[in-house]
Amino acid sequence: MSGYEELVPARFKSEPLSGSSDQPLFRGADQYNFGIVIPAGSIECFWQFAHQSGFFYFSYQVQWSSGLGHDQHILATANDPNGLHLGTSQDTRGQINFQTKETGFYQLCLSNRYNHFGSVQVYLNFGVFYEGFDLQTPQEAERKRLNDTLDAIEESTKKLLNGIFQMWRYYTFSRMKSTSDYFLLESNYNYVNWWSAAQSLAIVLSGVLQLYFLKRLFTTQPTTATNKPRC
Repeated sequence: MSGYEELVPARFKSEPLSGSSDQPLFRGADQYNFGIVIPAGSIECFWQFAHQSGFFYFSYQVQWSSGLGHDQHILATANDPNGLHLGTSQDTRGQINFQTKETGFYQLCLSNRYNHFGSVQVYLNFGVFYEGFDLQTPQEAERKRLNDTLDAIEESTKKLLNGIFQMWRYYTFSRMKSTSDYFLLESNYNYVNWWSAAQSLAIVLSGVLQLYFLKRLFTTQPTTATNKPRC
């Protein structure tokens, strides 16, 4: 990962904040969704901290591209804290999901190597969640386990939160696709307008030229000798 650290700004790295020895480790934000513009032939990398036995998800959607080729394919890769390759996606949209088997920084990279003459804007949605999906202290969890009713409520709440989180993931992915469709619709709308204007101009010019040549056919000129019009 040291080779990428020189190219990627520090704001792309999510890391825990270490406090005193008697305080638990702060995990920071576990979910991110934002858009980023990748220049032609460039690579952008991100690091997400994750604990062991978590579920890591990463999805992306190319929203628009510039340049001559308009190739919207990008290469997305994911590596574990030891640099081992975990997954690859090579398309305009895709997902990489895996279980986190060890604690550390997981690397996500996006490469715009297929578009050598233009930039692409990519919408990202990645993060990690854990079984239970709560941040309760051990003392609170112990008090709840003493009561069977509260324990059942806690288990139901965990399942509900997990379900809501999955719904949020699918909603975010759907929003990425709708944004890409909007840019495509806007591009087609501009193309149709310009093409219609060009066709209208061509029709008007052809009509003017036809009238001009028809008028030339019926124009008569008198002869020089008899001063009579010529057929």
